[in-house]
Amino acid sequence: MTIHIASRRRSAASLSAEFSGARIIDVTSKGPQPWVRMSPFFPHSGIPVPLSDGAVSQSVEGIWQALKVFPGSDVDPRKLDVASMTGLKRTVRKHGPVLGHRAGLNGQDLLPYEQARRRIFLPAYRWVLEHNVTDLIAELRAADGDIVLLDYTVNGDVTDTSSALSHAALIRLYVEDRWPEEHTA
Repeated sequence: MTIHIASRRRSAASLSAEFSGARIIDVTSKGPQPWVRMSPFFPHSGIPVPLSDGAVSQSVEGIWQALKVFPGSDVDPRKLDVASMTGLKRTVRKHGPVLGHRAGLNGQDLLPYEQARRRIFLPAYRWVLEHNVTDLIAELRAADGDIVLLDYTVNGDVTDTSSALSHAALIRLYVEDRWPEEHTA
């Protein structure tokens, strides 16, 4: 079994042509049940906020957005309570350039992008994989044929900050026991 990552924006015909016979699974916030549960936007609730003793979030995306810091706007803990998959984003268009991610809700340090991925996003998303979607992980590990996971981005390299990190690629790394290091510089 091989897990491939492809863009959700591709046509069904294009995917079928390239990945003939593979099972295609959309793991985005627009995907079907039960696979939508793998989206960072999905409100599982009770997700520990990294570097924030005792704080929890509805979703991984809520954590990521809550800890963003902009020139005129610090952390936004309200994002932790968003229980829908909408209204989470804090955009550059509205707030200006991202200065970094706060190292916890009450942290003093601002983490640069790659470090924020490793210290905030990776631990939060891994927690979801280990506590909320173990059934889906088991199904992927037991699959006989090839699988294509669809995501909006396909970047699976934590060090490549030129594009957003693909959670589908993280799922593949987790299933293959190749999870990236979380706490490096």
